Amino acid sequence: MVESPVARLKALPFEVRQYLLITGNYWAFTLTDGALRMLVVLHFHQLGYSPLEVAMLFLFYEAFGVVTNLVGGWLGARLGLNRTMNAGLALQVLALTMLMVPSAALTVPWVMAAQALSGIAKDLNKMSAKSAVKVLVPKDSVSARSALYRWVAILTGSKNALKGAGFFLGGVLLTLIGFRGAMVIMAVMLMVVLGLSLWRLRADLGRQKRKPKFTEVFSKSRAINVLSAARLCLFASRDVWFVVALPVFLYDQHGWSHWTVGGLLAIWVIGYGGVQTQAPRLTGLIKSGPRAVTAFWALALAGLPAMLAMLPLAEVGWLVAGLLVFGVLFAINSSWHSYLIVHYARADGVSMDVGFYYMANAMGRLLGTLLSGWVYQVHGLAACLWISSALVAASALMALALPREATA
Repeated sequence: MVESPVARLKALPFEVRQYLLITGNYWAFTLTDGALRMLVVLHFHQLGYSPLEVAMLFLFYEAFGVVTNLVGGWLGARLGLNRTMNAGLALQVLALTMLMVPSAALTVPWVMAAQALSGIAKDLNKMSAKSAVKVLVPKDSVSARSALYRWVAILTGSKNALKGAGFFLGGVLLTLIGFRGAMVIMAVMLMVVLGLSLWRLRADLGRQKRKPKFTEVFSKSRAINVLSAARLCLFASRDVWFVVALPVFLYDQHGWSHWTVGGLLAIWVIGYGGVQTQAPRLTGLIKSGPRAVTAFWALALAGLPAMLAMLPLAEVGWLVAGLLVFGVLFAINSSWHSYLIVHYARADGVSMDVGFYYMANAMGRLLGTLLSGWVYQVHGLAACLWISSALVAASALMALALPREATA
């Protein structure tokens, strides 16, 4: 007799069922987050906003993400990761609701306030999901470290694939039903997910028995501090040309439509997520310790943006091909970093170490977003690519300060 899918699900270990619930929660949130980003970029550029003004709409989104990661890890340790994850979902619903107002009411301060809530929501959800993996991974596994890497890679890679789908969804929704209609559909979807999460997610997930002091959110681990600085540069290197400069360049200079721009970025992020799930195999090709592996893949990435900057950007085929290669190498770097932070984090207090690390990640996105709008407006896409290359090189140099360990 063939078991039903529900019966097979119930037969899974409790930890695996919780992991699947967290992953599904993270997927749904990420789909709306990617769609919202594309909707804001394209809709407000269409309304006549300059690239720098569009970038400024994301200022609070990224800035509040910095604060949220710092405070969110502490809250997760005190209250439980289920509560911080559900709070993220609720805040995203509120942010989408704020953007349902008529177009005349979508002033810059109002949109920035909604984006601030969305930034808080995104990083609460992300920190909770990444921290929960450390709590749930089987401790008695013969190869616990390998299992941890695989679980992190699957969570991170699948999330980014959904974010790419969100980019495409945002472009399609803007074309078919407009900005306001898109907000309504996404808010309803997240409300359903929030209800399921409140019902099924374990109440004490990741909560410490000892209530940590707020000062403990600042990491005292050299490995985590170095890795956080490298992560800041890595993500600034991506967003300096990917967030505002590239979509506006394709829309203005090559006449691409909204859904075409959204489709390209969707394919990029979906492929990026797919590569991330295979990162354990790819990084395993370098038989060395974490320091050497981290520096090697960063250096492999550093030369690509510089090469693209020297090519004729009027030939959009070169740019698209380079973008795809950048996505492969960036995905390997990102997935390896995501594993290392969970590996280095304390078992008791993982959310605070992960929160501190993703605070640096948010600072990198903030820096990259602001540079993307300003540098593109003043100097063009090639300058954004040169800055991207320099930031990746800095990340590689920082990786050399990581502690020596046995072969990864």
